[in-house]
Amino acid sequence: MSMRATSGISKAAKCTAAIATAFTIATCGADDDTFSVASGSTAALVGVFQGTTVNAGDHVEVMVTGISNIVCGGTVTRGDYLTSDANGNGVTAAPAAGVNADVIGIALESGVSGDIIAVRLAPGRIQG
Repeated sequence: MSMRATSGISKAAKCTAAIATAFTIATCGADDDTFSVASGSTAALVGVFQGTTVNAGDHVEVMVTGISNIVCGGTVTRGDYLTSDANGNGVTAAPAAGVNADVIGIALESGVSGDIIAVRLAPGRIQG
């Protein structure tokens, strides 16, 4: 695991609640100008928060394409497609047969829970 600088296109937005941990996965908020911390693989995963905030409504940068750091929520192997756990952390996408899972991208490094790894952002959906 290594900590790398992020590189890509980001969007300035407001958060719907305080962002306690940087490099967590973002999903769309209640309107066009807000983002929320993702809470699972069924949310539309759109990017990764690049910093923290104190209050709802604070401005935050969300990386939407390129390479971003991401916090692991479990064991991840480089090459795995990643989705969100309940806390917006990256976990290996492993949907059951016939079930869809939104993904945020592909792990470029391996890591375990709490590690920060590089991910190539490629939001999309896979089916088991």
